[in-house]
Amino acid sequence: MATGDPAAFQESLQSTLVKGMATSGKAGIPSGVMKALDPRQLKPDSMETERILTVLDETIVKLEITRLISRITGSLERYARMLGPEITSSLLEHQKLSMAVRDLLASPGDEEPVRAVEQRLKCSLRNILRLFLANPLLYHGLKYQVPVKESPADVFIKAFMEFRDFTLERLLTSPDEEEEKIKFMKRISLRVEKNMETISALREELAAVIQTRDEEVNRKDKTIENLKTSMEALAKDFKAEIQQIMKEGEKQQKEDEKASQDRCARLKQDIQHLEVQFSALVLEHRASELVLMKEKCKAEREIHEWVQKYDIEMSEKQTTYEEIQAVYNEEKEQLSLLMEKHALLLQEYTAIEEERRMLKEKEEEAAREEARRNDAATCIQAFWKGYLVRSIYKAILKKGKGKGKGKK
Repeated sequence: MATGDPAAFQESLQSTLVKGMATSGKAGIPSGVMKALDPRQLKPDSMETERILTVLDETIVKLEITRLISRITGSLERYARMLGPEITSSLLEHQKLSMAVRDLLASPGDEEPVRAVEQRLKCSLRNILRLFLANPLLYHGLKYQVPVKESPADVFIKAFMEFRDFTLERLLTSPDEEEEKIKFMKRISLRVEKNMETISALREELAAVIQTRDEEVNRKDKTIENLKTSMEALAKDFKAEIQQIMKEGEKQQKEDEKASQDRCARLKQDIQHLEVQFSALVLEHRASELVLMKEKCKAEREIHEWVQKYDIEMSEKQTTYEEIQAVYNEEKEQLSLLMEKHALLLQEYTAIEEERRMLKEKEEEAAREEARRNDAATCIQAFWKGYLVRSIYKAILKKGKGKGKGKK
């Protein structure tokens, strides 16, 4: 092993340590940290959290409906029967307002008309969203039937969904869980640093072993070269001595090979020990993974049951809504008949009131005429009485004057 490829041995050792570190880290993750790291396992635990999530979910639905509106208005005839007359008319009005805003923005002019049309466009969009939210089955049906190309709106909706998951995580992560998560990350960092230090020490040891081996090989090569030179010079005179030296050299070489083999065996034992640790960590990780998979399956079953319960409730509510709608339509028809009768009675009442008013005016005019006549008669009578009084006084005065003349 020591005489093999050192780079391959180094890479194998490093990958073994890193995998063991990762496996050990995953197997030792606390449940609170796993809950914080996986938002799908979080569940609302308070009314305020449920309200915030409801607002965010309704906003996501409104964004998806707004994304569908442009595609629906482009093929309105195709979906008119599914949408119904009210939503279809609202979409037509919204399309007209959109074209009007586009034309006003294209032509320079006063901003007041543009603001007015934009305000109407906003009101129209809110009305359309209200109609779609009142009929969620229609929205879910259109969601899978209307083809929508990928657009910047999808990126925004995806980012808003991530914001919703992040908000849920922040709302449901308690201070203790946050502190536990921080401690866990610190432990992971310390473990990574310790493993990196171990890898660095093993690298240095391996480099030292390789350098020592290379020095020994170079020294032996030089010794062999020197021996060859000496052997060539003294081959004739010192054959016995040369043979002894060759034996000693072979013996030394065997000893060196044996020492190298012992060192390789120790390194193999170390590698086997690390592989055993790695296998144990893998088994531990698989056990924890099996537990997590069971929890995941349990959560998926609960979600499926809630979805079925939601579908049943929505079907019952839809049936109730249709019954109420039928009663409403019947009462609406009765109301229209009553309104027609009320209109006829109102016309008759108006005619009668008009006749009464004319009669009253005639009576008031006659009373005024009678009052004028009475006033005139009173005035004439007063004038006549005054005239009679004056005539009587004049006669009396004339008589008095006549008597006075006779006495004289």
